[in-house]
Amino acid sequence: MEGIPHPIPRTVEEVFSDFRGRRAGLIKALTTEVEKFYHQCDPEKENLCLYGLPNETWEVNLPVEEVPPELPEPALGINFARDGMQEKDWLSLVAVHSDSWLLAVAFYFGARFGFGKNERKRLFQMINDLPTIFEVVTGNAKQSKDQSANHNSSKGKSGNKSRQSESRTKSSKMSPPPKEDEESGEEEEEDDEQGAVCGACGDSHGTDEFWICCDVCERWFHGKCVKITPAKAEHIKQYKCPGCSSKRARA
Repeated sequence: MEGIPHPIPRTVEEVFSDFRGRRAGLIKALTTEVEKFYHQCDPEKENLCLYGLPNETWEVNLPVEEVPPELPEPALGINFARDGMQEKDWLSLVAVHSDSWLLAVAFYFGARFGFGKNERKRLFQMINDLPTIFEVVTGNAKQSKDQSANHNSSKGKSGNKSRQSESRTKSSKMSPPPKEDEESGEEEEEDDEQGAVCGACGDSHGTDEFWICCDVCERWFHGKCVKITPAKAEHIKQYKCPGCSSKRARA
């Protein structure tokens, strides 16, 4: 639990240094010191939070009692989900919430000390140049956009949804299927997406929406047609569409 025992950052550079220190501590908790972190998140305890500290350390503790708190608070009750998920998925979930908390703290300082438009833009650019904690935890931190495009070529491609696709090893589930020839540039990529047909509703519209591919029949579906959201897809290792699932059940 943290009030503000450390010097309060007041400039863009100081806020970024604070961000980087907290980020380093959180990464330790979710990677090199994960066993210690795992054991501290006992589901039998009360709501627990993971705090990253500016000195590159971390702690699991109860939230502060004051309302509103001095700083934005991390996600509450991360320990309750520990035994209900696979460890890898649980760590990824905590990583996502930790990324959100870091941004909240950084921009809290920015708002508190009156950062202008250019200062906020510079701060975000400095932050954005670092891989997210989620990318580090899932092993995608070193994956560039070009590498992501090559990675997706077997079943899909990266495009205007690259942010979603880069965060998954099976990123092909995140965008409609292309035709085999992908060498003719962006115009053909748009035509490819327009040719995608949803296996549920039969429509090819909504290419800017979330799509998912069945790993069994390899047909594509609008996420909303099969009731799968991008958040749910993050934790699906092998997706089976309703048709393939019912076939297996009958068998």
